[in-house]
Amino acid sequence: MDSNSLKAFVTIVDLGSFSEAAEALHITQPAISKRLAALEGQLGHPLIDRSQRHLHLTDAGARLLPHARRILDEFHNMKVALRATDGDIGGELDIIASHHIGLHHLPAWLRRFSREYPQVRLNLQFMESESAYAQMRKRNAELAFVTLSDSMGSHFTVYEQWQDSMVFVAGPDHPLASLPSPTLADLSQFPALLPDTSTATYRVVSRLFLEHSLPLTPQMPTNYLETIKMMTSVGLGWSVLPLSMVDASITQLAIPQLVTRVLGAVGLQGRKLSAAASALQAIVREGQEKSQKTDGNPPVNPARLATPK
Repeated sequence: MDSNSLKAFVTIVDLGSFSEAAEALHITQPAISKRLAALEGQLGHPLIDRSQRHLHLTDAGARLLPHARRILDEFHNMKVALRATDGDIGGELDIIASHHIGLHHLPAWLRRFSREYPQVRLNLQFMESESAYAQMRKRNAELAFVTLSDSMGSHFTVYEQWQDSMVFVAGPDHPLASLPSPTLADLSQFPALLPDTSTATYRVVSRLFLEHSLPLTPQMPTNYLETIKMMTSVGLGWSVLPLSMVDASITQLAIPQLVTRVLGAVGLQGRKLSAAASALQAIVREGQEKSQKTDGNPPVNPARLATPK
């Protein structure tokens, strides 16, 4: 069975389009159609229903898909094992980073990485953590730097993790900022500027208010923490932001309840890291070990994640 045919099948499924799949694989649309037809001929079953406007997997296609991904993973692992004997670190490296990690953590790592491994071509995508998990499941990157979540399932291997302490904040002119010891009950009287309800940060804050039988009034949700910070600074509501983002534009509120999330680097279970990905992982680990010594934060046990995203 030709791995190119399997790759064509999986890419068509992931992108939902023959033309987009052909573009992604740098081949013509007739060529990708030919590869799929050859695979269907070998297996004796149609795999994709082309009769409707949107592509749909047939029953045979749905059964094949997880096996196809595993076979392609083994091809990947075989190539990684063979390249390990070369000694040189080069080629392409696809990584994903959440917007916050991309702004506040990634620059230092990539500065060193590009200096030490100039032969590696980095392909970097920025997206929300939940979207990153979906892209990783489709094998569109080797490493993702995201907020770890207790709902991410068993698909992923956590290579590195570190705590990111978060604090309650408000704008300097917000009524909450003048309270010496504000409480959650005080916060419940004002709108909250939080990420979308699908995020773990929202879930942990919502759970906190539910435990205290207090109402939570979110408004204008956005998953961009820089945008949330800006809206908070002008007095549109209170929020919960990483401690590292606090500056003169916002005021930290002395709320006794603690909120902590865990950030980390993840790869797909059963899929080995290339030499380039392993080199970047090593740089991240060294950087985080230095930060832990400076900040005094203990290592995080992924099995005890209390604050998912």
